[in-house]
Amino acid sequence: MSGSVNANPKAPIGLPSAERRGPRGSVRSDASLSEFAYRTVYDLILSRQLPGGEVIVEGRLAERLNVSRTPLREALGRLEGEGLLVKQASRSFSVRSVTAREFFESLKVREVLESEAAELAVGRISMDRLAETRRMVVQAGRDPVQGRSHWQTDNRLHALFAEASGNAVLAETIGRLRITTQLFEIRRPLERVDADCTEHLAILNELAGNDRRMARRAVLQHLKNLQADVMALLSGA
Repeated sequence: MSGSVNANPKAPIGLPSAERRGPRGSVRSDASLSEFAYRTVYDLILSRQLPGGEVIVEGRLAERLNVSRTPLREALGRLEGEGLLVKQASRSFSVRSVTAREFFESLKVREVLESEAAELAVGRISMDRLAETRRMVVQAGRDPVQGRSHWQTDNRLHALFAEASGNAVLAETIGRLRITTQLFEIRRPLERVDADCTEHLAILNELAGNDRRMARRAVLQHLKNLQADVMALLSGA
């Protein structure tokens, strides 16, 4: 699917006017509406309703989300800054399209950085957070479709050890690289839900242990398996 967003003005997915009002009828701030628009557009990308290369028609999307253009523009600018959208010559936005080469190059860098982050994170994550993430991984593994819940859990797991590494620059760099590889995967679904679930649980097991080398190895194996699966998909194997 390509072109502009096809919105049905009779069926907006945003908040009704009554829900955009706070206590005592006060109108919700542009900041909260911008956050709502940000999360909704991000979800539309994750669920492939806004695929790579899709041009965003601002007026139609604002109507679809039932928000004004001001908070929507703020949300789109934020998504551009994070690498999910790109600005066109016409000053409109489109969903960023990632090539296979960019995917594999980014994944190779992720191998280096995320394995290092996992090693640094050992002993820095509480058992409660690990248990909570484990529950999310198991729940996502019950959904046979590699959709929004899968990607949200995937983000949660990888951000968990990246942020626990104690290196903010490392975590931010990993986050940007993950956006690149995620955009490529969303466009070409691998449907590796079971494999991701198994590999994510293996990572969590090692993060809960005391062997830094094993945590590094679990993350590295996960990313190498992903690379092999994408190569098989592209080659038609």
